[in-house]
Amino acid sequence: MPDSPHLPDEDHGSGRVRWRRFAVLTVPAVAVTAGLGIALAQGALAASFAVSGQQFKVSAKSLQGEGFAQYGSVDVNAREELIPVAVTAIREAKLNSLCQSVVTTLPVIGDISLNLTAGQKKPVEASNLFVDATQLSGDAVFTNIEIGRDASTLDKGPADAQGMQDLFAQQADTVSITDLQQTAWATNAGTFKLSGLRMDISKGKKECF
Repeated sequence: MPDSPHLPDEDHGSGRVRWRRFAVLTVPAVAVTAGLGIALAQGALAASFAVSGQQFKVSAKSLQGEGFAQYGSVDVNAREELIPVAVTAIREAKLNSLCQSVVTTLPVIGDISLNLTAGQKKPVEASNLFVDATQLSGDAVFTNIEIGRDASTLDKGPADAQGMQDLFAQQADTVSITDLQQTAWATNAGTFKLSGLRMDISKGKKECF
């Protein structure tokens, strides 16, 4: 990550944006303590549930989405602690070769890994998908992208994909991401269809990336 965020490189003809540079722009908007307090008071929270004390990792060979929005927000855990996140919201998404992993450390036993995989032959399909992430990387192509839009005025993503007034946000008609990797606190979806779902629990640390 560079010392100071700057606007991403764009190809105005095709809407190409380097994802690593693009995603980092949302972080400063949610890092101010005063802003988090206001968000809590107004009920402008990302996840609709108390998040656990563990982040999980998600990877996919590719993601195709229609109706993309991204903005800063906060999650809250069971201790009512505020956690800054970058919310990525997609109205309709398809993911190929999806992997989700979380590692839990237990007394005596040590590390236990839970791995979910799906979409190896037929894509995973999700509608009104919200991911509250702290890290995201990959190579992305956007169409009709708007960077620096007020988060409260977003209208291309899911109906509820809006943040606080005056906060930084971005949106696009479509998004295509290859080699997606992200670390997240929560995922919400209206529908989530996982073809070829497989769950494995094993000793040791086994993560998607």
